[in-house]
Amino acid sequence: MPSADAGLVTLKLCTALGCGLVAGVFFAFSTFVMQALGQQPPAQGIATMQAINVTVINPWFMGALFGSGLACLALIIAILAKGNQPGAGYVLIGSLLYLVGTILVTIAFNVPLNDALAVVEPNSTEGTTLWARYLTTWTLWNHVRTVASLGAAALLTLSL
Repeated sequence: MPSADAGLVTLKLCTALGCGLVAGVFFAFSTFVMQALGQQPPAQGIATMQAINVTVINPWFMGALFGSGLACLALIIAILAKGNQPGAGYVLIGSLLYLVGTILVTIAFNVPLNDALAVVEPNSTEGTTLWARYLTTWTLWNHVRTVASLGAAALLTLSL
């Protein structure tokens, strides 16, 4: 196998693993973290989610989330440059799924919701009202991110 092909295979594998790792984080939030936060009194749930939203901005998670996005871009460029080859469709669809369903959804929906929650006073009426909407809306968009990340991981794996 020529080294360029080995490099592309390695990039596909690492990207698939990154997408899968991100999918696992989002899956945890969708299936139990948000439910547990929703069972807390609103002020506690808000304060905890505010803390999570600050702590999640760290090199490990941001590297996995946006590094996988950059790797998807690199794969798209590499596949388009090489032309039609086995598994190219899986790579293109998987990479676009991650970029749109994970990165774009995060930026367009989850981050603005997090920003609104960041400035609300947990013990306020405004906070309680926002929290009820936040739990439903943020989780819905997180489900989208979960499915997109997992789908991307699966398609990239199939491309191998």
